[in-house]
Amino acid sequence: MTHPMDLIPAPLSVEGPYRCGFLLDRRTTLCAAPGTEDTERWLRTALGAALALPLRSTDDGNATNSVRLRIDDTLAPEAYRLDVLTNRVAVITGGGPAGVFWGAQTLRQLLGPEAFRKAPVKEKPVAALVAQTIEDAPRFGWRGLMLDVSRHFTAKDDVLRLLDLLAAHKLNVFHFHLTDDQGWRIEIERHPRLTEVGSWRARSKWGHRASPLWTDTPHGGFYTRDDIREIVAYAAERHITVVPEIDLPGHSQAAIAAYPELGNTDVVDTAALTVWDTWGVNPNVLAPTEQVLRFYEGVFEEVLELFPSPFVHVGGDECPKDQWKASPAAQARMRELGLADEDGLQSWFVRHFDRWLTARGRRLIGWDEILEGGLAEGAAVSSWRGYAGGIAAAEAGHDVVMCPEQHVYLDHRQAPGEDEPMPIGYVRTLEDVYRFEPVPPGLSAEAAAHVLGTQANVWTEVMENRSRVDYQVFPRLAAFAEVAWSALPAPEERDYTGFERRMDTHYRRLDALGVDYRPPAGPLPRQRRPGVLGRPLEGTPPNV
Repeated sequence: MTHPMDLIPAPLSVEGPYRCGFLLDRRTTLCAAPGTEDTERWLRTALGAALALPLRSTDDGNATNSVRLRIDDTLAPEAYRLDVLTNRVAVITGGGPAGVFWGAQTLRQLLGPEAFRKAPVKEKPVAALVAQTIEDAPRFGWRGLMLDVSRHFTAKDDVLRLLDLLAAHKLNVFHFHLTDDQGWRIEIERHPRLTEVGSWRARSKWGHRASPLWTDTPHGGFYTRDDIREIVAYAAERHITVVPEIDLPGHSQAAIAAYPELGNTDVVDTAALTVWDTWGVNPNVLAPTEQVLRFYEGVFEEVLELFPSPFVHVGGDECPKDQWKASPAAQARMRELGLADEDGLQSWFVRHFDRWLTARGRRLIGWDEILEGGLAEGAAVSSWRGYAGGIAAAEAGHDVVMCPEQHVYLDHRQAPGEDEPMPIGYVRTLEDVYRFEPVPPGLSAEAAAHVLGTQANVWTEVMENRSRVDYQVFPRLAAFAEVAWSALPAPEERDYTGFERRMDTHYRRLDALGVDYRPPAGPLPRQRRPGVLGRPLEGTPPNV
C-alpha cells in the first residue's frame, strides 16, 4: 500500500487518507461503463496478473467490493477523480476514456510496488486501498518522449515495454524517430530497398564520433507494417499517440544508399554510398527534384495508412546546404522556383509536404530549423536547439512542443563523475530535469497558449541496447513526467526534497518493472563504459 503523497506525477489534490478502506480480493469485481472498456482490460491484465485477482465483470452499479469505471463529460477529457469509499468501493471517474485510464494508473500506484510486477510474489498477495479522494488533470496536452531507433534499433517488444513505461508516468505521446543516416526502420512496400539495404550497416562507431573505437558487428533491423500496426494499437489502448518521423531533406543517407537517385548525383557518386556507420551531421542530403518529392509522397502515403496521428514529423533539421550550393541541378531548381538561397530550398521541401499533409487532414511538425526560409502556415515546431525557436514560432501563432536539448535531452549525462558511461553534453541531474520549465518567462499569454506541451528526447548514438536506454531515461523521466503533468510552482520554488522522498517509493516501482535505471549513488559497475570517449560539456548549459 502506498501513501497518496508518494504518487508520481503529483496530483492536483488529495483528501484523506482516512482510516478505513478495503482489501481487493478474489471477489472484487470491475464495473465498467461504456467507453471505459480499454481501462477495464488493462486493469484485468496488469493488476489481475500482479495480484492474482480475476477482477470479474459486473453490471451491478451498486455492488460493493468493486472498482467502478465511469465517464463524466463535465470533466476535461484527461482529468479524473478517484474516490476510495468507506463501503468497499473505488470509483474512477474520467472526463473521457483517457481520464479513466490515468486514474487507473494512480490506482495502481496506491496498491504498492508489487502491483507493478507481472506475477504475484506472495502466496496470498494483499492489495489494500485506503479511503480518500484524488482529483487530478494534466497541465499539458502533449506529454511526450522521442526515441531514436535509427542510430540503434529497438526491438518491437522493447518498444511495447517502453509504451507501458510511458503510460505508467501518464505520458501520452510517443515520437517515433524511424529514419536517419544510420538506418531506415519502417517497411515501405513500394520501396522495398529502404529496408533491404537501408536498415543495415556493416559496423558502428563505439562512443562519440571522435572515438577511435568501432563495433564490427553489423547492426540493423526494421519494423514490418504489421509490427507498426501492433505498436500503434498497443499505444492507443494506453491513450498514447504515436507520432512517426520520416526525416527530410537531411539525415537521409540510408535512403540514398538504398536508392542512389534520391541524392545529388551531379556532385557526389551516390551509388558508392552505404548506410552511415558513424555519428554527426551528414553532408549527403536529398536532391530537390520532382522525382524525390514523388518518392517521399509514396512513403508518406504508407505512413498515413499505418499511423492515425494528427501530426506527422518530417524532421527538417541539420541539413547542410553544401551539395545544393555545388549542384548545377539544385541551383537551376532554385532559379526556376525563384528562391533567393538554399535556406529557401529547404523551406520549399517542407512547405511541399505541409501542403500535401494538410490536404490529407494531417498536420506537419518539424524541428525548429523549419523556421529557416519561412514556416509553412499550418506547421508546428519541435523547439530543440533551445527555447528561441519555440518562442519565435509561438509568437508568430504556430503551435510548439518545447524540447530544448540543454534541459531535456536524456542522452546527456546525469552527473559529472568519471563513471558516467560515454558522457555526452552538459550535466542534467534528476533535480535539473525537475526544475525544467516548458513555458519560458516573458512569453505573452497569447503565445503561451500555442505551447502544446513538452517532450524529452532520447538519441541513441551511444545507447547500444535496452539497458543503456533505461539508464539514460530513468529516473529522469519520472521528474520530466511530473513537469509535464503537474501544476508545479516556478522552478526555484519546487519542492525537490519532497520529490526525492517520493522517489524512494518510485524506485521500488521501477525495480518491479525491471527498469535498469541509474541508481541515486551512481552507476553500477556493469553500467559503466570505461575508456570509451564521450563528449562532455562543462559548466551550466546556456539558456537560449
